[in-house]
Amino acid sequence: MVVSSILDITLVTLQNCPSSPSFTSDVFSRIAEAGVNIDMISQAPAHGDLTSLSFTIMDDDLGRILSFISELKISSPVKTIISSGNCKINIHDIAMKNTPGVASKVFTAVAEAKTDLRLITTSDVDISILVTPADFQETLELIEKAVG
Repeated sequence: MVVSSILDITLVTLQNCPSSPSFTSDVFSRIAEAGVNIDMISQAPAHGDLTSLSFTIMDDDLGRILSFISELKISSPVKTIISSGNCKINIHDIAMKNTPGVASKVFTAVAEAKTDLRLITTSDVDISILVTPADFQETLELIEKAVG
């Protein structure tokens, strides 16, 4: 299993978003036009016609999407929450999809560190978590120990 990390990550959360694929497409198209790379993406289950959409970018790219966010807030009831300076920890293993218990080990380590989890995304072969800088080192060490 490979455990890696990236520092200086900004979490952008858009609350009260229309829960339509066209809204999501427009958001990511406009961010791409600004030349900003998106990493983690998480969408909450819809509540009626609304949802929340969270994604991460590098801290250095925040300035490039602030004007987009300002325009978005004018044209829709979207509330924006921005948190910079976060850290991403990624656990990757191609065998993970056939190995029960990996998530259990990771989140047991996260619980032991009393980590302030900001965002979780997964795939068949990855678990990515976004944490605060204050929790980063201990969480990283405990995860490495748990899956190592």
